[in-house]
Amino acid sequence: MSDGLQLWRIDAPGQTLVLSSDGGLPGALYWGPALQPETDLIALARAVEQEVTGGMIDRLPPLSLCPEAGLSFEGQPGLVAYRDGAPLYPRFRLEDTNGAQFTCRDRALGLTLFFDFEVRGGTIAASTTLTSEQDIILHHLAAPVLPGPQMGQEIVDVCGRWIGEFQLQRTPWRAGIHKREARTGRSGHEHPPLAYFPEAGATNTHGTVFAMHYGWSGGHVMLAEELPSGRRQIQWGHATGTQGAGTKFRSAPLYLAVSQAGFNGCAVAFQRLLSDHVVVWPKPETPRPVHYNCWEAVYFDHDFTVLSDIAERAAALGAERFVLDDGWFGRRDDDTTSLGDWQIDRRKWPEGLGPLIDHVERLGMTFGLWVEPEMVNLDSDLARAHPDWVLGPVDQIEGRQQRVLDLSREDVREHLFQVLSALLSENRIDYLKWDHNRLLPIADAAQTEGIYALLRDLRSAFPKVEIESCASGGGRIDAGILSLTQRVWLSDSNDALERMRIQHDAALLLPLSVTGSHVGPRTCHTSGRTIDIHMRAWVAAQRHMGFEMDPRELTPTEIEALTRVTTWWKNNRNWRMQADILRLDAPDQSVIAEQQMAADASRFVVFAGKARSVHQILPRPLRLTELDPKAQYRIDLVNREALHHLSRGRTALKDGPLTLSGEILMQQGLTLPWQFPETIWVIEGEKL
Repeated sequence: MSDGLQLWRIDAPGQTLVLSSDGGLPGALYWGPALQPETDLIALARAVEQEVTGGMIDRLPPLSLCPEAGLSFEGQPGLVAYRDGAPLYPRFRLEDTNGAQFTCRDRALGLTLFFDFEVRGGTIAASTTLTSEQDIILHHLAAPVLPGPQMGQEIVDVCGRWIGEFQLQRTPWRAGIHKREARTGRSGHEHPPLAYFPEAGATNTHGTVFAMHYGWSGGHVMLAEELPSGRRQIQWGHATGTQGAGTKFRSAPLYLAVSQAGFNGCAVAFQRLLSDHVVVWPKPETPRPVHYNCWEAVYFDHDFTVLSDIAERAAALGAERFVLDDGWFGRRDDDTTSLGDWQIDRRKWPEGLGPLIDHVERLGMTFGLWVEPEMVNLDSDLARAHPDWVLGPVDQIEGRQQRVLDLSREDVREHLFQVLSALLSENRIDYLKWDHNRLLPIADAAQTEGIYALLRDLRSAFPKVEIESCASGGGRIDAGILSLTQRVWLSDSNDALERMRIQHDAALLLPLSVTGSHVGPRTCHTSGRTIDIHMRAWVAAQRHMGFEMDPRELTPTEIEALTRVTTWWKNNRNWRMQADILRLDAPDQSVIAEQQMAADASRFVVFAGKARSVHQILPRPLRLTELDPKAQYRIDLVNREALHHLSRGRTALKDGPLTLSGEILMQQGLTLPWQFPETIWVIEGEKL
């Protein structure tokens, strides 16, 4: 303490957060790369003091964890609330600290703010809670607000669409607000709650980078604001105005990461956070199974004889879990009817699902089932019996010819719990593909709290059942939903070229173990593109592998190729499920490359896919990363059979494995054989 200033530091691997308070709300004095344990925080506080000059008010309002409009703060305040129709302008004082929790109060208004910080792996989880002695209407509550990096030049956040998820966009820091707000009721294809803030010159493998992930599955807002003074603030919270009236409100956890090893350092922190600290694995001792999903083979046309044949072929290819997709319930022959009627369609399944489950298990596979419990068709027994259970206006525009059930209602959640419990109790189901195929008609945080409550109840009752989060593909991917599920369906696109790019960019958040990726049909159902089986198989093998095509279309050559890749995946899955995904800086703009590094750094695999042709004739060297420069590595080309006769030289790896130092692999790089577009090289490395 110095001159009434209190200081605290919070350390996580790779980063330090220093907070200060002069009696008011704490603020972030420093957020950046890890400081030495002996760092003099008082000297740090003196070093960051800022003055005032012409054109400013007489004292710089603090950039606190919740900037207060009542202190003449010139930017977006962290709290906007109303009582009896009048805006509140609180003036909080710090009253208590308990470890990394800070309690601040405005006694005159009866408001209390709690700030909580928790180290989770390589991240810091920060959250804000607001309580009020009387009802208020909350318009905006920010998770703890942090300064934007002064050396940063751009904001890298995420946009996207159906079958085009996780597209990175770069926006320069500039005066004013860069705001992204999701009001669709999901974390969203359009702008999932993830952003990176690189310093100038940062790449995947080099430079200082800051990153934030808001762990919330509903509507959210992010704003990055440069104030007239030049200071920068970054705020995250629930979507504006979605929390309504009450006396207690809480932000979601805001996960913070800092890296001096480029984007990869933050990406690895988030990957490990989800895999090691967020996801609860029902059967951690069991290897992740190869999936088969029947959707793109039969769609709604369910027939026991056909599906039994398909199951036999899938098992022969190496599948270990068979998932029966949409079309098994109600009178579900298309997407216009029966959502909400979660009873087995006896027209298609006269003896129930038991005979198919028995057949699947005899083939050595477990059984999974598709459901979409949050949704309802108006043409359903449920909607006819309970029209008041439908969320939103009666005359709303539908999405995929369906509506949404109001999960803020306890009776709706109890009904869904009962029907799903009956399915899981009466059938041997170890996996639910849980879909969410339309946006909410209104943005409401209570809907997200409702789905969390339902999933918690089901997880408690059926702890061994694994659940996949699917929302028109990747429309609901975040730490909130992954705390209650074990897999995400990254995209409805099984086009290997599109998948390769989507997976590459999603690695800024997602570990391999939770990211589903399937081998689609020879001709992709969403792009119309025809792609070779080798490319389709290896792209699926980059993540949690599965098949989603009609195996009856496969030729003997395709069967052999797919079986070989699946066998490789199984032989390597145990170490790869804990591997870090490191995005490589490829000098060829056509190449999308990543290095998956074992947890003990003893081995790695590189995937280098060529998406399109390039200007120059020969490939440029590909630099690897995070190797021991003094160590020797044995590297080998896994898919040497893909070499083409047009590759006529003596490029590395063509004739067999090589032994190279980490120094050479990282500084000179590896020159891969020539390849056509829409192909991929797979290189294994082992530390000697």
